[in-house]
Amino acid sequence: MNPYLVKKLERHEIAVNVPASKSILNRALMLSAFSGREIQLAAGPYAQDTRALIDCLLRLGVQVRPTEAGLSVCGKEIAREATLDVGSAGTVARFLTTMLAFRGGNYRFTASPQMTARPMDILAALEKAGVCFEYSGAEGHFPFRMRSAGISDSQMQLDTDTSTQYASGVLLAAAVGTAPLTLTLTGKRTFGSYIRMTVRMLQDFGARCERCEDALTVFPATNFPTQYCVESDVSAACYFYALSLLCGCRVTVYGVHRDSMQGDIRFLQLLEERGVVLSDGQDGLTADGSKVTSYPGFEIDMRDFSDQSLTLAALAPFAATPTVIRGIGHSRMQECDRVEAIRTNLTALGVPCETEKDGVRIFPAPIRPGCIKTFGDHRVAMAFSLIGLRTGGITIDDPDCCKKTFENFFTVLDGLNA
Repeated sequence: MNPYLVKKLERHEIAVNVPASKSILNRALMLSAFSGREIQLAAGPYAQDTRALIDCLLRLGVQVRPTEAGLSVCGKEIAREATLDVGSAGTVARFLTTMLAFRGGNYRFTASPQMTARPMDILAALEKAGVCFEYSGAEGHFPFRMRSAGISDSQMQLDTDTSTQYASGVLLAAAVGTAPLTLTLTGKRTFGSYIRMTVRMLQDFGARCERCEDALTVFPATNFPTQYCVESDVSAACYFYALSLLCGCRVTVYGVHRDSMQGDIRFLQLLEERGVVLSDGQDGLTADGSKVTSYPGFEIDMRDFSDQSLTLAALAPFAATPTVIRGIGHSRMQECDRVEAIRTNLTALGVPCETEKDGVRIFPAPIRPGCIKTFGDHRVAMAFSLIGLRTGGITIDDPDCCKKTFENFFTVLDGLNA
């Protein structure tokens, strides 16, 4: 796709569909594939990250087929040898590597250039547990060959500061293992939103979890469900909910509800605190900002829902006072350096912005037209599209990067004024 010019939003009431939650769907696919049973997943549309996982599962001999409601998964027997391409999907890179290391086998892993550039701290922890890696490039990075006789350790320890996905991968592996495992967590996100999501899903899939301070003990699942319903993606929904405050409109996202297990639901609380009225109906949650004429800036630690720091950064220039976002230092090591992406793009649009190691300070200012550098990061593209919906005159340099999690995002934007 060529660069995309965002058109100013003219409507005051919108309703949209978003994909299935990638975080929930990919966890559900992992648990179903390694369950040894057939499980039906009810889920909406999915994108490249989930397609990468499905491709890997098929190469492992797992039967995954589309159904009218979503996907049918049957993992009767996992191949002990395969070549697997994780693409740019962090959940696949971390979860599948860990689960196969626990199961045992001989696997060759490849990845996209973007993923190859990202360090994988979990590999050192797996090596400590006896897994052998032969790296084709930099140590601790994709691509590599992994040889494992299986992991039978009953105790492990992991740091949560860089990524909680490392911990989630171990917890998922323990849930489909053969013996209890205690995982001790260190760092500042020892029971963050994604770890809570994982624990809840382990319980939904029949595993038992016990927590003692910063240690989680997982007892393998003995009673798997035959069906599981995957929530709509709250992370994607937040881009549209943000318009309720940014453009003073009424926004409904189908399939999203306030009791979601997804951590990004906290973003709606920020909107509510600035006058947006939330109402949860049968079809989905509605955010009504039609009575909001102005709003103060934000000062918040977003450590536990950092994906929305970019969304908040897009709201900040239009606030009445400066915005300070903290707790997002770990996002410098995601698809791109997201803190630097905020600074680069806001500065280019005429918005004063100061960065720190762990956060960013943004000062309100008039927006000048410009082109957003996405750095190949889907969340940069989607979040900064919001500014264009408010002002017009904003171009997204690489709209195709959104295919990672939301394949038709810009088609949905085209339809907002229809």
